[in-house]
Amino acid sequence: MDPNLQYWQNNGQSFLSRLRLWFNILDIRHVLSSQADIEEARILLQKEGNKQRNEKVTDAWLLSLSSVHADTGAVISPVFRPQGFLPISAPLVVASLIPHKSIKHALFWQFLLQAYCAGFNHSNRNATVTKDNTTSMMQSILMVGTVSYSTFAGALPQIILQRLGLFSAVIETFCRSVLPIPLSACLAAFSVMVVRSEESDNGIQVFDSNGNAVGVSKEAGSKAIKETALSRAALFGTTAAVPSFLLALLKRTKFAQKNPMIIAPVRNVSTAIIFGLMIPVSFSLFPQFGKIKRENLEKEFRSLESNGDLFYHRGL
Repeated sequence: MDPNLQYWQNNGQSFLSRLRLWFNILDIRHVLSSQADIEEARILLQKEGNKQRNEKVTDAWLLSLSSVHADTGAVISPVFRPQGFLPISAPLVVASLIPHKSIKHALFWQFLLQAYCAGFNHSNRNATVTKDNTTSMMQSILMVGTVSYSTFAGALPQIILQRLGLFSAVIETFCRSVLPIPLSACLAAFSVMVVRSEESDNGIQVFDSNGNAVGVSKEAGSKAIKETALSRAALFGTTAAVPSFLLALLKRTKFAQKNPMIIAPVRNVSTAIIFGLMIPVSFSLFPQFGKIKRENLEKEFRSLESNGDLFYHRGL
């Protein structure tokens, strides 16, 4: 078992402990760490990771957890590491949620956001049954289809307003403030479920309490996808919902009515702040080293001699 999985098995079993860990893991200073630094950290962990907890070992753990794929042991591209998720996707989320003057602008920002999210989901998937950590032709086609569909669906509010000529106050409020909330949540979950569909089709590796691999399970793969999809829906849905609620309250104040120019900056800043705060929360909703009962798995796992529940890597 990879050291990262061993760490998650022994730490972060409660939501608060995972939240504290993710706040440390998401330190943006680690995003540009070189491969030499990462390899040095991994060597240190193999020698001293379980023996002592000084500052150097702690930093090595954070670097390993944030930069190395727990299934393949390969170094994750800096663009798709967890620390890079906020600085790269936050501007895209803000730009995708603001009112646009044209459909082309809405499609452009949606495409960038959905393409990045698909790449992030794929890079941080469970890859235990992927040969040589490569992407199959079918999965590549599904990723392209996911980005294309999500781009069009994400721009749907803008398309409704401009193409159908529905400019009444009620319709505009619905398309600007209400529709993006469930749409953002559904598209985020949809991206995870399609991009990582190989995990439910082919299964993922399952471990016993001692960290020994005991087989490959499609049921565990489905559970990992569902949990990650829910966490991503919570992230993007909350990011769309909270600023809309704050703006609705702000517009009722006399100050905002006298200074309407303040609405746009407040919307953009609040969206970025909520998104940044929700990232570690959403990553912490479910354990990285998930637990599943043997009776919920395929028949071959129910006859195992190992006691207790079985475990799997959820991915991110």
